[in-house]
Amino acid sequence: MKTAACWSKVVFGLDFREAFLMTNTFHTITVEGAAEAYVLSRGKARFLSIAQAIRAIRTLMPACKATDHELEEMLAAACIAHMVPVAFDAAEPDGSAPRLHS
Repeated sequence: MKTAACWSKVVFGLDFREAFLMTNTFHTITVEGAAEAYVLSRGKARFLSIAQAIRAIRTLMPACKATDHELEEMLAAACIAHMVPVAFDAAEPDGSAPRLHS
């Protein structure tokens, strides 16, 4: 995943939007790369909110065809790989209240 490696260098010290815009100038970014970049940008936070991460990715990648569940899985995998605590606070597919797990 060459793109993700570039992201990890760019994200340090920048917020997610700055990192995304800077990197997108030079490379085509994948959804997986965006998810990993978001996780890396939140490394010093107490935890990563899946709901906020999905909103951020959808804002920066409006043509993203991945489902919320697919994004949740990508984000969770990146959190595990980078040892970032995660809150599974995304809404249920049926619109019911979020299930809070961490």
